[in-house]
Amino acid sequence: MTFLEYKVTWTPTGPVKLLYFNWALAVLLAAVASYGFVMLYSVAGGDLSRWAEPQMKRFAVGFVAMIGIGLVPIWFWRNVSALAYFLSLALLVGVELFGSTGMGAQRWIDLGPIRLQPSELAKITLIMMLAAYYDWLDIDKVSRPLWVAVPVVLILLPTALTVIQPDLGTAILLMAGGAVMMWLAGVHILYFVVVGLAGAGAVAAVFLSRGTPWQLLKDYQYRRIDTFLDPSSDPLGAGYHITQSKIALGSGGWTGRGFMEGTQSRLNFLPEKQTDFIFTTLAEEFGFIGAGSLLLLYVGIIVLCVISASRNPSRYGALLTLGIAATFFFFFAVNMSMVMGLAPVVGVPLPLVSYGGSAMLILMIGFGLVQSAHVHRPRSK
Repeated sequence: MTFLEYKVTWTPTGPVKLLYFNWALAVLLAAVASYGFVMLYSVAGGDLSRWAEPQMKRFAVGFVAMIGIGLVPIWFWRNVSALAYFLSLALLVGVELFGSTGMGAQRWIDLGPIRLQPSELAKITLIMMLAAYYDWLDIDKVSRPLWVAVPVVLILLPTALTVIQPDLGTAILLMAGGAVMMWLAGVHILYFVVVGLAGAGAVAAVFLSRGTPWQLLKDYQYRRIDTFLDPSSDPLGAGYHITQSKIALGSGGWTGRGFMEGTQSRLNFLPEKQTDFIFTTLAEEFGFIGAGSLLLLYVGIIVLCVISASRNPSRYGALLTLGIAATFFFFFAVNMSMVMGLAPVVGVPLPLVSYGGSAMLILMIGFGLVQSAHVHRPRSK
């Protein structure tokens, strides 16, 4: 049954909406977050209050936010998509003007009780904006050059503001999420071929610019690339962390060393063990079985989102659901590839597992939008 053939007869209203929530998705999200609580307790040496307890509180707030957002009609989120997008752009500009700095990057806005990372918010608002744009645009115009240029600009604006923070990892996720949205909307594949060739040229320019006055990346970012290409070239320097990460991954074997028995994390061989490299600790302590089970949960979340989108006759709701699912996929795929040495270290956390407030809350807001699209999709009575 196609979108045009589907006959709208009924959507749930009032408290009955809770019965139509995608509770299987909510359970999987809670299960993934529970992995995070356990691992944060472990890397803190058995200290619940250091990382695990704050993370539990953040997830509880995020879970309530997900339910609240899911109860709001999807048409409302469609109508505020442009407002949310431009608000996130304003916040990204605000980071440049009066943002706070941490770990060598200016990425946060201090709001008192919390520190907001606007680039995390931009991942969701960009998907909202693109979904609303393609819902508004006639299908026969999707691949026309003028109408292709509009989403390209929408993607490049937050990406450019994120790159200069600098936050290369989030910039990559923004571009990847935007590209997937364009592909899902039906943009002709030749555009992606051209972009791919241009990307290859950009990569060449990045390498050629190294050491010149017009160098395109920071020195530490080039060191990350060197480490990715050949970690053994500097095993005690730039390649130290990824080497230790691989040791931890391999030492876990099938069943792991045991809970709180990982030597690489316990002896502080791993950097940022509560954030970027938390998957390594999981693999060391629980082995291939533990790491694989987390991956299966992630895959389950993606599958549920795809099923929900495939049953949604609303173009906005379907694109929004698939876009958020794609962003979520890139999150864990990049992080896992990074700690396994399959991709450069770009500072992308493991979703719902790594310690962090902004990433946790924004992801739950994103899944709240998925729930809203799921609950309020037109149904045949």
